[in-house]
Amino acid sequence: MAKRIDVTDLNVYYGDFKAVEGVTMTVEPRSVTAFIGPSGCGKSTFLRTLNRMHEVIPGGRVEGKVMLDDQDLYAASMDPVRVRRTVGMVFQRPNPFPTMSIYDNVAAGLRLNGVRGKSTLDGIVEESLKGANLWNEVKDRLGKPGAGLSGGQQQRLCIARAIAVQPQVLLMDEPCSALDPISTLAIEDLINELKTSYTIVIVTHNMQQAARVSDRTAFFNLRATGEPGRLVEIDDTTRIFNNPSQKQTEDYISGRFG
Repeated sequence: MAKRIDVTDLNVYYGDFKAVEGVTMTVEPRSVTAFIGPSGCGKSTFLRTLNRMHEVIPGGRVEGKVMLDDQDLYAASMDPVRVRRTVGMVFQRPNPFPTMSIYDNVAAGLRLNGVRGKSTLDGIVEESLKGANLWNEVKDRLGKPGAGLSGGQQQRLCIARAIAVQPQVLLMDEPCSALDPISTLAIEDLINELKTSYTIVIVTHNMQQAARVSDRTAFFNLRATGEPGRLVEIDDTTRIFNNPSQKQTEDYISGRFG
């Protein structure tokens, strides 16, 4: 079941450096929320706090609160591995496990979670590949290496791998930046289909993409180099692009800076 995310006064640190400051927002379930803004403004850093991936970097920590429905993701009793199972991640560059087959790429997370039966695995792998709009292209070569697929197919394979463990939220960090226009369109179509089942948050530098795929858009910015990134505003995508409430949002969208 898709989950709602509520973030309250979140600060993100790497050691003593404050990377993101004072973010408060709500991400609605079964919707797509896009993060836009200039490079270095904390979009991807903030995205990674939503499944505690930033903690992989030494010194990564937060102040503030991230709630997934009624669960505090940063409660002392909360296992980060469990968080990442609930909040899946798709990265900028397709990263299938290079030595694994297409089948084993999708099944990897399931096996880590203790799923063993072949018929069960077969069924979930097929459903996940269908969910990623990839099944018809690969069903006759599931034993071939995942790394042998095209870039767009590899990214859809990574999405199949992410949804196989049945997360409630999907985070996507510039999932189309390494892809050609045809593959980008395929991923955008897929995002539109997936939002009926998942809460989706996407970081993108492509404002046209944000306008096409998202229901709500958040604009991040920073006052000066070395300053922490901040959330300037978040609103319905149509309003952000046509009538933003903040002048700096309007300046960024109109190309006056960034």
